[in-house]
Amino acid sequence: MFFFRSQWRKPAYRQGFMEMLTLAPGIAAWGLMTGVAMATSGMRTPDVLAMAILVFAGSSQLAAIPLLGAGAPLWVILATAFCVNLRFVVFSAHMRSYLMHLPRMQRLTVGYFVADLTYVLFTKRYPIPGITEAERADQMAYLAGNATINWLSWTVCSVLGVVLANYIPAAWGLGFAGVLALTGILCSLATSRMRVLSAGMGAVVAIMAYALPLKLNILLAIAVSVLLCMVLESYMPQASVDK
Repeated sequence: MFFFRSQWRKPAYRQGFMEMLTLAPGIAAWGLMTGVAMATSGMRTPDVLAMAILVFAGSSQLAAIPLLGAGAPLWVILATAFCVNLRFVVFSAHMRSYLMHLPRMQRLTVGYFVADLTYVLFTKRYPIPGITEAERADQMAYLAGNATINWLSWTVCSVLGVVLANYIPAAWGLGFAGVLALTGILCSLATSRMRVLSAGMGAVVAIMAYALPLKLNILLAIAVSVLLCMVLESYMPQASVDK
């Protein structure tokens, strides 16, 4: 955790913290309902609390909960979580050029804390990796501030959801706040025809393939969107896809 302790005094850390703070209510509501879902799944309370604190991956938690409750084989649970979280392979490949100047343990620490909204906000603010030492320091400070509030919002409220599960009715639909937060970020990033087309195609494929097991519709939607963009970029002038 030295990486985070060394960053919190920097202005870029506070900026990253405050920008993620605007999305924290949606993240918190989503984490709260995930905690409720875990607590009511039939799992033992110590196991649920351990998952809430250690497993920083909401979509894979929600995918694994019914499998754990049903006593599914371990390989099925692991395969499901792996498929749901494959998007982080894309994230890490993109983030590699930003982080390779850090020691290995710091890269592993950052990798744990980088989630969907953390990645989106960071790459939106810094589309190009820093070159100078000062640029890299600012980028890492922003990322640390961003990740701090994201992790706290999710983890604290996930634990609260476990503890207060009997007092939070599912009819409140608080989990939808997380979907709204992601939708808002998605809309803010749709700044070109290519991005709009990619998002639209991904949504269509994910819905059409919803019946696939192990949440493979998500993986399929990502693959189709990426392939579509690669094909279009190879056949269309760059100016036409950026408009």
